[in-house]
Amino acid sequence: MIVKENTREKVNSSFEVSKVLSAILEMDSEIDKDKEHFWVIGLNAKNVIKFIDLVSLGTLTNALIHPREVFRLAVNRGVASIIAGHNHPSGDPTPSRDDIAITERLKSAGDILGIQVLDHVIIGAGGEYISLKEKGLL
Repeated sequence: MIVKENTREKVNSSFEVSKVLSAILEMDSEIDKDKEHFWVIGLNAKNVIKFIDLVSLGTLTNALIHPREVFRLAVNRGVASIIAGHNHPSGDPTPSRDDIAITERLKSAGDILGIQVLDHVIIGAGGEYISLKEKGLL
């Protein structure tokens, strides 16, 4: 489900990504805030947001993610790169083994498709976030 498209917003840091995704999460119903959301941000060559796609709305502890779904809109819209992002309803943004594994799969798929995966940002509570790129996990 496309959450945003064709904005003039530019994202140049994981902090900016965390703010954009946190704002989207705040707009969700109280029921859905307790579920894991997985978004893909499609960017042009100048890091301007072309779309934000909610790829999966999961459960309290996980969301089902497949690279095919993550890159579907990115391929159709011809974006230069993507940023993956998801929330941890527990409030702790520490990446799980599954988070690291899907990031590696997305990077491999992006390399094949020619769409760079710039980062994977995990949103926690109170403005906390972790960038897998900054942690050296991408």
